[in-house]
Amino acid sequence: MSIRKLQGSSTEKSLSEQEQLTKINDVRKILGPVADKLPVLCSDASISRYLRARNWNTKKAAKMLKNTMKWSLEFKPEKIQWEDISNEAATGKVYRANYLDKKGRAVLIFRPGFQNTSDIRGQIRHIVYCMENAVMTLNPDQEQMVWLIDFQGWTMSCISVKAARETAYILQNHYPERLGAGILYNPPKVFESFWTLVKPFIEPKTYKKVRFVYSKEPQSQKLMEELFDMDKLDCTFGGRNSAGFNYEAYAQWMREDDKKRFDMMYPGSSSPPPSIVSESQSSETWTPSGISVASDEDDCSSGDEKTLNLENIDEKTQGLPLSCEDVTGSEAGDAVKELEKGELA
Repeated sequence: MSIRKLQGSSTEKSLSEQEQLTKINDVRKILGPVADKLPVLCSDASISRYLRARNWNTKKAAKMLKNTMKWSLEFKPEKIQWEDISNEAATGKVYRANYLDKKGRAVLIFRPGFQNTSDIRGQIRHIVYCMENAVMTLNPDQEQMVWLIDFQGWTMSCISVKAARETAYILQNHYPERLGAGILYNPPKVFESFWTLVKPFIEPKTYKKVRFVYSKEPQSQKLMEELFDMDKLDCTFGGRNSAGFNYEAYAQWMREDDKKRFDMMYPGSSSPPPSIVSESQSSETWTPSGISVASDEDDCSSGDEKTLNLENIDEKTQGLPLSCEDVTGSEAGDAVKELEKGELA
């Protein structure tokens, strides 16, 4: 995606295309040789998102991107397959809709009232899988998505503050500027207490994209009509599409998407890579308690570099970037060494 003119809020810096390119190149210089090892994460479009997330502060954006590199090398989001998360997905608590909004943005549907597990790690892996899938299917001229949150059956027992905190951290820090709009549809009164608890973990820029929508309010209905084709939108959200979530059909759709992703990552290969859960992973690979939450004004999660450990990464997979391109094991090893130097600390 080419550099584009920004249409942000009055508090966001407005830069010319040349100024944006200068900032992007400055971040790439700060990162050093590692930028060449992970070309997808260090593309102009990607660096631009990190810069916008940090109000065009090059040092903060570079540090934020470096932390995503470390997370990507460890968590290996690109290796998560449908079979790894099929149990989490059984109730349709998070899934990608088969339609776009009127701006051509992918739509992720969240139904927290359909929570079916208590495994936070599994829940996070499921959400990351859905995010990766949505990003992979975005149109070339679009980089954001819409989240629709359905509160049917939701109670305070459906989700924990800890799970919400970890989810917010990963989505904000490793998928910056991916959210175009978040629609909280018919949240119950009790949700206000939960919202108060999780709001401190949500950055101001993200918070401003969230809308509370109620089916009985004309203004809410108008908002939904502005965003969506009502013939395609689920009836749950006031639309006229009554198809609903079909697990078997969705599973087949995701398997097909996994194959497309595999073909992009390993052109010419007939054997799929090992799934993320089939590999031996130490408890150090990802520890929720090790995550510190940074606000939009903080110097990008200063606690991350102390809690991440890159010593036990599989050489064959550590270099795979956040999306669908491959690098060699030796290049990945070099990338890890560059990251471990702590040049951005």
